[in-house]
Amino acid sequence: MKRFSTLLSGSWLLVLLAACSGPPERDPQTIFRYNESAGIGSLDPAFARNQAHIWAVHQLFNGLVQMDDQLRVKPAIAQRWEVRDSGHTYRFYLRDDVYFHADPCFDSLAQRQVTAPDFVYSFDRLTSEALAAPGAWVFKNVAGYRAVNDTILDIRLKQPFSPFLGLLTMKYCSVVPREAIEKYGSDFRRHPVGTGPFRFKRWVENELLVFRRNERYFERDVKGNRLPYLEAVAISFVPDKQSAFLGFLKGELDLLSGLDGSYKDELLTHDGRLRKRYQDRFLVYRQPYLNTEYLGFLVDSNARAAEGSPVLNRKIRQAINYCFDRERMIRYLRNGIGTPAHGGMIPAGLPAYDTSRIQGYHYDPQKARRLLREAGYPGGKGLSPIKLVTNSSYRDLCEYIQAEAQKVGIPLEVEVTPPSTLRQGKATAKLPLFRASWIADYPDAENYLSLFYSQNFAPEGPNYTHFSDPTYDSLYRRARGTLNDSLRRRLYQRMDQRVIEQAPVVPLYYDQVLRFYPKHVHDLGGNALNLLTLKRVWKSDAG
Repeated sequence: MKRFSTLLSGSWLLVLLAACSGPPERDPQTIFRYNESAGIGSLDPAFARNQAHIWAVHQLFNGLVQMDDQLRVKPAIAQRWEVRDSGHTYRFYLRDDVYFHADPCFDSLAQRQVTAPDFVYSFDRLTSEALAAPGAWVFKNVAGYRAVNDTILDIRLKQPFSPFLGLLTMKYCSVVPREAIEKYGSDFRRHPVGTGPFRFKRWVENELLVFRRNERYFERDVKGNRLPYLEAVAISFVPDKQSAFLGFLKGELDLLSGLDGSYKDELLTHDGRLRKRYQDRFLVYRQPYLNTEYLGFLVDSNARAAEGSPVLNRKIRQAINYCFDRERMIRYLRNGIGTPAHGGMIPAGLPAYDTSRIQGYHYDPQKARRLLREAGYPGGKGLSPIKLVTNSSYRDLCEYIQAEAQKVGIPLEVEVTPPSTLRQGKATAKLPLFRASWIADYPDAENYLSLFYSQNFAPEGPNYTHFSDPTYDSLYRRARGTLNDSLRRRLYQRMDQRVIEQAPVVPLYYDQVLRFYPKHVHDLGGNALNLLTLKRVWKSDAG
């Protein structure tokens, strides 16, 4: 705890800020502090592929458009846009008051205005083979783009794709200045220059990251006041979540995100309510999170790892889906945080989620036993052990499913492996049964259904189960080219039902955004993508 307190103490941080730029102009209590236990390796938006990096990059960079708390696409650097040519062309009209952060890379200019050619450069960089950015796939359906002039940008698609604007809200699509890339090269990852509400100030890797308020940020509140309200953001990197939790209780952090086994029972009752001893100090923010937790079966009979595997039998896969109680799992292992996955892969929070139209799996051990008999394994007799691979964070859930499966005769064995090994095993089709998560990159059900399109086999795509079904593929292609929202939603639901019937996965639960914060922190909202937006956050005197 000593290291944690030293990093986040107000006096230490004020010394750092003063050393960097003189005495702070605002009350030092307008510093917002949070811990990132997963660490951050880059502040380059082209590599913002997970939540830890997205949260940090989101404070520093902007794109053409942005997502609000209701998952609606709103203007950002583009003040408006037009959709032309039956959905093939998007024309964006840029603001003329957006500037990059002041940086030595701009020679004689303290700051430089953003123009349409900056987006052309940024998109060229994102999609270049030399950079090998993980976000290059965003432009897979893009036929081309051009700057009509300094304030007009055209993007042409190969085929219409209704969720395209949602794709453009991803941090991969942020604008970056050519001058900074040319000056810093690969070191741009730790010397970012963006347009966001905060600007980079100092990074002591594995210890502390500090952003300062961008005094010339272009967005304002409804009263005309320039955003953001905070003076600074400080991010610590304490890997132990129990230590971070204790720091939060001591007032050294302004945010505790998610639910960890080391403190879940201390903070929450089994039905998800904040315990009385903390109700006078903290608030809890909850909402659906576009994250589906599931088990995946390797259903490719051509994959070496699947040879002779019982999971190639659909009835075995269905039996596992029926053998455990999702409500009980959520209540006692998740303290009520999450929605039992009685639908398919499309999570609560998306318009296509509808359990009245999508009939998923419920707890039915008798049906699980019947399916085992039909598969030729009455009571599990003769059934080879099935290895379920997970990481330590989900060990308790997997061991619960293991115990329930064994009650009906399914010999599950749980193997705990490091997260990197699990990811590699999924990507290379070496795991017959694995635990996984799918967090939406953009708020459209296509994001989840792409996991089962036969052209997306891992490692080239996200189809880790190697599921292949001609009927599904036909529906998928049809949905991608459909601009009518209601028709596309019905196609999505038919596809999700097809996944349930074929059972390449075991949907476990649909996650929830969960944030704890002190009562003196205000306007810390969120959306179903679990994006951390700090430009409107403010702290009262009690902070």
